[in-house]
Amino acid sequence: MHASDQTLNGSEIFIESLRRENVEYIFGYPGGSLLKVYETLYDVHDIQHILVRHEQGATHMAEGYARATGKPGVVLVTSGPGATNTVTGIANAYMDSSPMVVFTGQVPSSLIGNDAFQEADIVGITRPITKHNFLVKDVKELAATISKAFYLATTGRPGPVLVDMPKDILNASCIFEWPETVEIRGFKPTIKCHINQVEKAAQKIAASKRPLLYIGGGVISAEASEELQKLAIQQNIPVTMTLQGLGSFPGNHPLSMGMLGMHGTYWANQAVNKCDLLIAVGARFDDRVTGKVETFAPQAFKIHNDIDPTNVDKNVKVDLPVVGDAKNFLAGLLEMMPIETESRESWLAEIKVWRELCPLTYSNGDDALRTEFVIEEVSKQTNGNAVVVTDVGQHQMWTSQFYTFLNPRSIITSGGLGTMGYGLPAAIGAAFGIKDRPVVLFCGDGGFMMNIQELVTAVHHNIPIKIFLINNSFLGMVRQWQELFHKEKYSFTDLGESNPDFVKVAEAFGCRALKAENPDSAKAAIEEALAWNDGPILVDFRVVKKDMVFPMVPAGGSISDMLLARLNPKTMV
Repeated sequence: MHASDQTLNGSEIFIESLRRENVEYIFGYPGGSLLKVYETLYDVHDIQHILVRHEQGATHMAEGYARATGKPGVVLVTSGPGATNTVTGIANAYMDSSPMVVFTGQVPSSLIGNDAFQEADIVGITRPITKHNFLVKDVKELAATISKAFYLATTGRPGPVLVDMPKDILNASCIFEWPETVEIRGFKPTIKCHINQVEKAAQKIAASKRPLLYIGGGVISAEASEELQKLAIQQNIPVTMTLQGLGSFPGNHPLSMGMLGMHGTYWANQAVNKCDLLIAVGARFDDRVTGKVETFAPQAFKIHNDIDPTNVDKNVKVDLPVVGDAKNFLAGLLEMMPIETESRESWLAEIKVWRELCPLTYSNGDDALRTEFVIEEVSKQTNGNAVVVTDVGQHQMWTSQFYTFLNPRSIITSGGLGTMGYGLPAAIGAAFGIKDRPVVLFCGDGGFMMNIQELVTAVHHNIPIKIFLINNSFLGMVRQWQELFHKEKYSFTDLGESNPDFVKVAEAFGCRALKAENPDSAKAAIEEALAWNDGPILVDFRVVKKDMVFPMVPAGGSISDMLLARLNPKTMV
């Protein structure tokens, strides 16, 4: 421990500890149990506090910042409802392995358990959705606890950590001591892969005729894109990515197969069915990827590299597990690959046939505006260089299909939890972290309404996000399922009569707003929005109401049973 001779109160220790962790931004909302912290924050100028308008918004902003930069996002909220409002955002970060430290105020220690005003057992509530959480019981433990929280959030598989700080601890004083190193009993993540396992994997790859790299978000967390690209290109191995893995391999490269799974490309899913070797790196065989697990990659020898040993054999039994960091694994493979390996030309030719048989297309003959057109046009106008944030639903899947991601940390989206309302605050958080690339948000009208209050935060801080509102006046993805599988009973998914005029709403918030209703006006609006950098701008795209995302795998179906758009007799109006 490094002890200074300074006596500080708990609130000052909190701020000083954040400085030691190089925190730039706190996304927060004040309240009774944090009054001492906010008194201290009043005179702090080297850490910027961003006042959100709802605590859920704070967690999504912190996650957007973390996903865009790789640094942990920091949240500060008061006790009781302030703390419980963070639960969805914490669960989201946990599912998607995003590094985040959430600090909650708590009632004084003597009142804990007494149902005091604004008391909630947030440590108990968040135990299943955090990597770890702490209740600080002594001011002398506060600095060491904060150090541990950041270490846990960022080491091994990243994730959220919560620190609950009672009011009396924040008022109490002690000598400030900052730990030089962090030791946590029982927490020793395996970073270095076992050399024998890596060697076996290299031999399997060299001998395989139809290998396939299946890449998840873990490759991006591990900053391993360069190693992935070298391996794939050197060995001529096609690459398919999960939603969170997009951008780890350039989408415009001939070996890129785009996304696999429920709304993945036809050729990626065919390749999964027919490959003789599946190399999963930093992915967790999620049900949206595998469909019916018994039929997933039936002919393949399966190699699985993940930093979290609990992910291995969890959903799909694998033949060769390799626990460790993705960068370490891929760098190890590059070193150990034999010079002589199988030619992959006939395998790539087979994939090319599938790609030509069922490309990603959409009807573009009339003057109607389609979401696919909007996304494709944004991809062209940004040259695939934007940081793209999405909300959840049809537009999210179309983004994975029609935006060509060239770089890692270019897609920020809610994957595992599928949280509507994520997009707007996550885009704001991302824009605090990234200043040299445009930050673009694709958001449905349903999800936009869920955290619309954060528009004020974007306007107040002059954040130049481009909000591309995909407005079909429906909860589109639920409507699609109702049409295909629930007798066309559109139960509570039609928002047409209740949606506000989004242009007027945005303007009332102080945000510039445009509307586009056909391809020509959409093209012009996108150009105008991308050129506008004086604060946020919203474009209300009035898109086709009943468009559907294809291909798709029905719930519980095998990925070989994809529904393809051209087999669907329904016309889209």
